[in-house]
Amino acid sequence: MPRVALDALGGDRAPEEVVAGALEAASETLTPVLVGPAGLDTGGLELVESTQEIRMDEKPADAVRAKPDSSLVLACRLVAEGRADAVVSAGNTGAMLAASLLELRRLRGVYRPAIAVVIPSRRGPSVLIDAGANADARPEHLLQFAYMGAIFAEDVLGCADPSVRLLSIGEEPEKGNALALEAHALLAASGLRFEGNAESRDLLHGAADVVVTDGFTGNVSLKLLEGTIRTLLEALREEIGATTRGKLGGLLIRPAARALRNRLDPDTYGGAYLLGLRGVAVIAHGNSSRTAIANALRLAARGVEQDVVGHLAARLPERAAKAGV
Repeated sequence: MPRVALDALGGDRAPEEVVAGALEAASETLTPVLVGPAGLDTGGLELVESTQEIRMDEKPADAVRAKPDSSLVLACRLVAEGRADAVVSAGNTGAMLAASLLELRRLRGVYRPAIAVVIPSRRGPSVLIDAGANADARPEHLLQFAYMGAIFAEDVLGCADPSVRLLSIGEEPEKGNALALEAHALLAASGLRFEGNAESRDLLHGAADVVVTDGFTGNVSLKLLEGTIRTLLEALREEIGATTRGKLGGLLIRPAARALRNRLDPDTYGGAYLLGLRGVAVIAHGNSSRTAIANALRLAARGVEQDVVGHLAARLPERAAKAGV
């Protein structure tokens, strides 16, 4: 039964929605361990007391150094000490990255950890990496992100020989900035099933099993997708309820609409793996609802059960060696 440490003070709706999400996720196969201030009402769940809090607007590295007993840092430390199997936080993303590097540390040979988000594309799950951990990256970082994404897609999502594409402003190999051009050359010689560039408009259609980019571009793309999906779903709901005819039609399409919402709603996935660490870490959305928190906890538990860290540790050097890196 995976024990998942949860930053009770992380996120815009903490601690109420975080605790509610933990209670929703708690089961015979998952044990949330809340990390927060003394006296926090956990509804009976285990509480590890912390005395400090890292706010969303604080400078990540400075906050992590200055607040070693914050709920976010302590949650990461529980994994490092073996008192939990995974960690989840909807708090300051930069602080989560800094705390993870400090407490969990990188896997051997990993330049930089990267956020891997599973996108529910029409052709099946697609991995977007990096989705926000590294605003600035070098071509060799993108190459390693592609390796990590491919291993994740193979061993966790079950994609045999996953296709890899590079997010750029056009499909032609000469399109893109200096980073994209240099990364394209490295990926083409990598031994991966590299299929060239992809445009952001194809992400939901299923551009590739793995779409690689830098964290700045990936985060902008991800938030654009999430905002568009939410707006469209809300607009559809409003249009259906606006007229009697719409309400009658809504009854007929309700099962399909509910299935579509469940497939596309970001809350369904809850968060994203921070790959490249010696422990399972999941970063949840800053505005996570209780449903999103519950699903982020389940995502972390699946990462433990499927041994995401072990697969990367074993296969990342193998991938790099085959490519001569």
